[in-house]
Amino acid sequence: MKHQSVSFGLTLTSYIASCWNHDGDPVELLKLGSQVARFRQCLKENPQFLQEKVKQYFKNNPHKLTLSMTPDDKYPEKQAWMETEKLKQKVDTLSLKDKQQIYEKGLELQTQQSRPQDASCLPALKVSDIEPSVPLTELEVALAAGKTPVQYCAQPTNGVVYFRAFASLHTLPEELRPYVPLFCSVLTKLGCGLLDYRRQAQQIELKTGGMAASPHVLPDAAHLDTYEQGVLFSSFCLDRNLPDMMHLWSEIFNSPCFEEEEHFRVLVKMSAQELSNGIPDSGHLYASVRATRTLTPTGDLQETFSGMDQVRLMKRIAEMTDIRPVLRKLPHIQEHVLHCDNMRCSMNATPQQMSLAEKAVEKFVRNVGQSKTERKPVRLNVVEKPAPSGSNGSTHVSGPQVIRKLITDPTFKPCQMKTHFLLPFPVNYMGECIRTAPYADPDHASLKILARLMTAKFLHTEIREKGGAYGGGARLSRDGVFTLYSYRDPRSTETLQSFSKAVDWAKAGRFTQQDIDEAKLSVFSVVDAPVAPSDRGLDHFLCGLSDEMKQVHREQLFAVSHEDLIDVSNKYLGIGKSAHGLALLGPENAKIAKDPSWIIK
Repeated sequence: MKHQSVSFGLTLTSYIASCWNHDGDPVELLKLGSQVARFRQCLKENPQFLQEKVKQYFKNNPHKLTLSMTPDDKYPEKQAWMETEKLKQKVDTLSLKDKQQIYEKGLELQTQQSRPQDASCLPALKVSDIEPSVPLTELEVALAAGKTPVQYCAQPTNGVVYFRAFASLHTLPEELRPYVPLFCSVLTKLGCGLLDYRRQAQQIELKTGGMAASPHVLPDAAHLDTYEQGVLFSSFCLDRNLPDMMHLWSEIFNSPCFEEEEHFRVLVKMSAQELSNGIPDSGHLYASVRATRTLTPTGDLQETFSGMDQVRLMKRIAEMTDIRPVLRKLPHIQEHVLHCDNMRCSMNATPQQMSLAEKAVEKFVRNVGQSKTERKPVRLNVVEKPAPSGSNGSTHVSGPQVIRKLITDPTFKPCQMKTHFLLPFPVNYMGECIRTAPYADPDHASLKILARLMTAKFLHTEIREKGGAYGGGARLSRDGVFTLYSYRDPRSTETLQSFSKAVDWAKAGRFTQQDIDEAKLSVFSVVDAPVAPSDRGLDHFLCGLSDEMKQVHREQLFAVSHEDLIDVSNKYLGIGKSAHGLALLGPENAKIAKDPSWIIK
């Protein structure tokens, strides 16, 4: 309840609404401390308090509904047959006059969709209303146990402490890379130290708001072929539980349990199922990740960690009769990740909690220690890059420099690839990706505005309104990849033609200054979106992005002109200008099947 998200106020409003609507006192409901104290008192006076409530509201409550659902393996066919029959019945009742009327209405709709709309009557913000500068976030860096850099960020966190640690993966052998996401997903669920997985789950629930590990690929702000790879460990807790939370992390780092074969099998099957179930909701993202694979080294690693390659690997592991060979890989990954070498930490807490936080991190780092053997990077091209600090021009960061171990691949050659994944969906998900410019390049700002402009003024109309797709547009990611995508799209090759027309539209500069201003407002609504106290300083901690670098980027966004937008369209988006990648997830396609340039999986 105390955790502040960016919509904290809105969440509290909906929390009190029901009580207030029934003449309750909303102010009393917001006094969370006294509510919890009252609950504790009830438990103290009556140890059976919760059991009695369960009996009263669940066991002995006659007001209930039992609903059973039975799966039917013929369900999709029945649905399709019912739809076909319904359509046939409706068409059979139409006279020639009705059909003509429907046709004419269709033409009328097409004309209306193509007609520019008069938006001058709507209230609007102006670009001049946007704050010209970024608010600075004060950060302090100190060394824990004399070796591990820790970033401290004092924030109004409402009595909650947020801990993160980032461990580099640059010494991990290539063959273990695909198993890192699985390692992360099971690390906090298999037990540690003297705790089995049940007691570990209980302790995590009792003492924290959750403990998680996830693989990260962090692009460099200045170079497309340079990146950092690692695992991010994150958790949060009430300030009184901080020593317990850090003790749990120490146990996970020092003695994780990778022996519970049966529970591991259950976790693998759940994870594989979740990944498969996620494709219909995020098909365009899977298509985009796949399309980026041959454009940048970052894209290649993202496909390994979170793309269709990962979905297929997990499906294969879930179907194994003997899962022990996979389980045996996890301790090998542990040797490269769970120690203080090449690790950095961060703490976000209130100023009053900072001394407690410092002691807790210090103890954690001392408990975890360093790797027993010195490990050399798997790749020779590891670049040490200092994050911005007071000593190199960043006024809001004090203390020693944080050194990030970046991997660069001078041999990487971007190339074009088209991939079609055959999936049992009635619709398509598409991603066309183009290698462009990194975050620090002034062109990046122009491309970001262009993506928003193309979405609002061309692609939405073409792909959604005319094409019937659920969604579509363009976006630019921080790693410098420009993506054109469509989501739940009944069309395929026609949408690829719409992507091509969108590029021609941009190169011809068929947009007004008002269109550009609207695109800037839309981009700034994301750039200036509220940041929760728990996440302030996170860009600096993970990516080495200082507020000064963000300010430079902000000024570049303000300065984008009509001419700049045409220039970047011609420079990057045209055929033969920059490497393109294409991916499509969806049903069989006769046109694509005949085209030898597509790889079908």
